[in-house]
Amino acid sequence: MTYASRSIFQTTLLFLAMVFSASVSAKDPVYTGLFSNDAIKGYDTVAYFKENKAVEGSDKYSTEYQGANWLFSSQENLDLFKENPEKYAPQYGGYCAYAVSQGTTASIQPDLFTIYNGKLYLNYNKSINDKWSRDKEGYIEAADNNWPNVLE
Repeated sequence: MTYASRSIFQTTLLFLAMVFSASVSAKDPVYTGLFSNDAIKGYDTVAYFKENKAVEGSDKYSTEYQGANWLFSSQENLDLFKENPEKYAPQYGGYCAYAVSQGTTASIQPDLFTIYNGKLYLNYNKSINDKWSRDKEGYIEAADNNWPNVLE
């Protein structure tokens, strides 16, 4: 390896270490992933309540809340969210609810959700969603105790 290529390699490693250490040390209060600032991977959080399904949002109907960009499928859903974001925002900042119950965080799949007692919970994958469904109350109690400490 030449001196120049070694220097480029070392600089790249340093850059990656800085990026990943910053993302590991403290997590955002709303899950947006690494390459976007869209909450719920761009899905409409109000649609979960109105249509009981995951519906993609549009840049045409968007707002900022808790440092994240929230997308909606209609002006009506955007307006409802703006009136009462706490009612529609997913629990635990949109991180996987089961993961939070286990004292950590994980990404989500927008179509794996539960609305329980008027609150939206998202999960990481199908097997986790199935596990979550078998003891929602117990996992919610544990997650409530862990939130927001899991962000530290």
